[in-house]
Amino acid sequence: MAQIMTTKEMAKYLKLHQITICKLSKEGKIPAIQIGRVWRFDKEAIDKWIAKG
Repeated sequence: MAQIMTTKEMAKYLKLHQITICKLSKEGKIPAIQIGRVWRFDKEAIDKWIAKG
């Protein structure tokens, strides 16, 4: 089952500021799904994204 993370959780996981996470999401530089005004992240997709470099 997919682990879906919030912006706050993703910021803590990647050790970045929440604003940076939102900016990267908006620019399409990080795998994310926008639901209304909020962003959600699939931990597995993020881990694959990190592994790609």
